[in-house]
Amino acid sequence: MLPLRPLVPTDFELLDAWRAGDRMAGNALFDRYFDSLFRFFRNKVSEGADDLVQQTFLACVQTRDRFRGDASFRTYLFTAARSKLYTYLDKRRREGAAVDYGVTSCADLGVSPSGIVAHNEQQRMLLTALRLLPVDLQVALELFYFEQIRGPELAQVLAVPEGTVRSRLRRGRDILRSQLQQLLESPDMVDSTMTDLESWAAALRDQVLGPASD
Repeated sequence: MLPLRPLVPTDFELLDAWRAGDRMAGNALFDRYFDSLFRFFRNKVSEGADDLVQQTFLACVQTRDRFRGDASFRTYLFTAARSKLYTYLDKRRREGAAVDYGVTSCADLGVSPSGIVAHNEQQRMLLTALRLLPVDLQVALELFYFEQIRGPELAQVLAVPEGTVRSRLRRGRDILRSQLQQLLESPDMVDSTMTDLESWAAALRDQVLGPASD
């Protein structure tokens, strides 16, 4: 009889163990999700992506008691990440100025990418075009394409109904195409980027936006 393999702890088991003082559990959870969180922040903040990742994990630890257990840990994590991002961007606005993230982009707030080096013109222009989108739309598209967060999970992270998510994705793709038409000289390059956005997102995710590309 083969010996039973030890069960791999779930994300929430690691989180609870970390809250109880188990630093190894915290490190394991950090290792599981660091790349995804770093990627989420990297194309949206000028500096401090690492700090925002740390803040996101700490927020999950501190608010664990308020979590009802009706969603995955990834949903829980990116909900916290989105909150930390908007807090960061709020600090970039002029004092007393109201910001509508449905129309205001990271570029409007003077936020440049965090040391990203793209491998070719289409990658550079796609990242630039994403930063020119209203923040709400950039977040929706990047979570959808880079992190593969879809359907009810994406609606929960964005804190909007699923119908609103679909509307944001459609509008985001439309504006993204318009921005690429202004940034890329070749209409064929625009078409190829938009037609195969999944593949372009995968290349950016794996080659450009990860921590190892610095």
